[in-house]
Amino acid sequence: MTSLSVSFSPLLPLTLMVIIGIFVGVFMVFGIVLRAKGIWSRALALTFLFCTLLNPAVVHEKRKALKDLAVVVIDATPSTQMAGRDKQIIEAATKIEQQIRKLRNLLDLKIVRVQQKTISESIGGSKLVGPLQSALSDIPVRRLAGAIFLTDGQVHDVPSEMAKELLPKPLHVLLAGKPKVPDRRITVKSSPSFGLVSKEHAMVIRVDEQFSGAGQGEKDVRVVLRRDGGDEEERLVPVGRDYHLPFKLEHAGPTVFELEVARGKEELTINNNRAVVAVNGVRDRLRVLLVSGEPYAGERTWRNLLKSDPSVDLVHFTILRPPEKNDTTPINELSLISFPVRQLFKEKLQEFDLVVFDRYRRRNVLPRVFLSNIVRYVRKGGAFLVANGPAYATTSYSLHHSPLRRMLPGRPLGTVIDRGFRPEVTSIGLRHPVTAELPAGPESNAEKMASWGRWFRLVELNKVRGQTVMTGVNDRPLLILNRFGRGRTAQLSSDQIWLWARGFEGGGPQAELLRRIAHWLMKEPALEENLLKAHVVGDILHIERRSIEPGKFTVEIFSPNGSVNQHVLREGKGGRYSAAVPVDEVGLYRISEKSRVVMAAAGPLNSLEITDVQSTEKRLLPLTKATGGTVRWLSDGTPDIRLIPASRKPYGRSWLGLVSNENYEVTGIKLTPLLPGLATLLLIMLAMATAWRREGA
Repeated sequence: MTSLSVSFSPLLPLTLMVIIGIFVGVFMVFGIVLRAKGIWSRALALTFLFCTLLNPAVVHEKRKALKDLAVVVIDATPSTQMAGRDKQIIEAATKIEQQIRKLRNLLDLKIVRVQQKTISESIGGSKLVGPLQSALSDIPVRRLAGAIFLTDGQVHDVPSEMAKELLPKPLHVLLAGKPKVPDRRITVKSSPSFGLVSKEHAMVIRVDEQFSGAGQGEKDVRVVLRRDGGDEEERLVPVGRDYHLPFKLEHAGPTVFELEVARGKEELTINNNRAVVAVNGVRDRLRVLLVSGEPYAGERTWRNLLKSDPSVDLVHFTILRPPEKNDTTPINELSLISFPVRQLFKEKLQEFDLVVFDRYRRRNVLPRVFLSNIVRYVRKGGAFLVANGPAYATTSYSLHHSPLRRMLPGRPLGTVIDRGFRPEVTSIGLRHPVTAELPAGPESNAEKMASWGRWFRLVELNKVRGQTVMTGVNDRPLLILNRFGRGRTAQLSSDQIWLWARGFEGGGPQAELLRRIAHWLMKEPALEENLLKAHVVGDILHIERRSIEPGKFTVEIFSPNGSVNQHVLREGKGGRYSAAVPVDEVGLYRISEKSRVVMAAAGPLNSLEITDVQSTEKRLLPLTKATGGTVRWLSDGTPDIRLIPASRKPYGRSWLGLVSNENYEVTGIKLTPLLPGLATLLLIMLAMATAWRREGA
């Protein structure tokens, strides 16, 4: 490929050349007007001189044609893996590649395959525009012929402002699938991130359905709400309208709600029939009822501990004088407001999160009916903690002889040991989250002995139910934890935990232990002794199982695509068993171990990739219009590929056009002067001689 052209390389600066040109022109005009002799010969000589100064030359270029380049972006994200769309895309990509290969002398092809190989890549949905821009970053704009998207239209990185600068050549979109395929989906429009425990909240959900033909589907559909993979609730939700779904949080910490809408008669996929919501429960104010017996050194310790927490509302019911004792205080000095016993122990008992009995013994202050109310309160989900004093073992006033015996885990043996002992954690306690890894506990040193201060009183108990997590003298139970109905109880068989608070013999973890006991009683998930939990970090599914009994644990992992895998957990410290499993699929994973089920979301809780899976042209149509391209459905066949001039419309009924830029690179240049120096000099001399001759005549 060659090219001829004329170039000028003036021998003098351009400004001087302009002045000379003006002088020559004025001279010629002046001579012609005056009809001077020999003017034409002189003008010819000056013209030759001026042209010589311009230094004209013929440029002979050897050119090598540059091939244009087309970019084909193939969408291989999860939404294209359904309803045969991936096969359509592969077949179309093969045909397009074959057609472009036929034009290999004129056109190069660059294929970009977009996949979501990791969970992190799935955040934000399908992204095709970004990979296209990356592919174009090392391609000169003058070589670009255009781009083609092979996708289902679910693209989530289309810029809001469609500028032709994004792609200066046509972008064509070939859509896989069919428009408006019957499908039902559920989406969460809004939900709180945090909520108060035991208060009512609401999330806004919506069920949409694409019907087939002109018929209509159901007006209301059944939606199942699962809480932490367990309890189910059913609701009838209207189709095509926002629905406020009320719910309550039962415990602090994260609660995972799984929403599932009933399968329709026709479904494109059932992956979008589920949605997940995670709400963190927080306690507004912890309401505690503290019932104290006769005053003693530890009473202030309990009160100070509970009052030191600003999130605790404490009601302290203390008995300074039994009813049968005469009071000689003058009438005018007595309080006129009686303590609201009936209101606390009957009408408002359910409003308390925790009830604590500290060294309380039976008096005529709390009738049996009120103690029975406490039993019912715990059975329905309440929390009860009792710290026993000597009266629990030796007198008929013991709480063991009250309705509370039905839920107390320890039965008194009738003796009280008044000698020093150091509290010890049992083998179960070393695995129980309430007592495992306490500060300065047995796990903190090589001797496996806790370095805590001694206590000097222990009520001998016989455990009748629950788990003994701490012991005292002669391995007698010191702390017993128990479940009763839907509630929980804890029994501490000593009233001398206050010695730790005073720092006697170095003290001990009194505040931490009581905090753990209280939160375990209130069903804090992090303190569950037989807990199965899971969460995804990056591309790793972390599974943890806590157990107070040693054993071998195998979990089943149900992937979002329905596949099931089993993994054996390896044992760690403190009754923990764990596993780290690589995952590569976005969605909700269900992990089960016997009757325990837990959910873990990989990637966004409600992925854009799965929520709406309809093939659509709406997202990419503005971009194709801005670049001069078009949108076609592969169900109508794969169009032909043509290389067209830039001035022509880039698409037709059955074809797509890629722009021919007609670019080249110069491989060699040869310059041939038009006015060689010697020949030009002879011409100038001849013209001047002719002029002088005419003047002489």
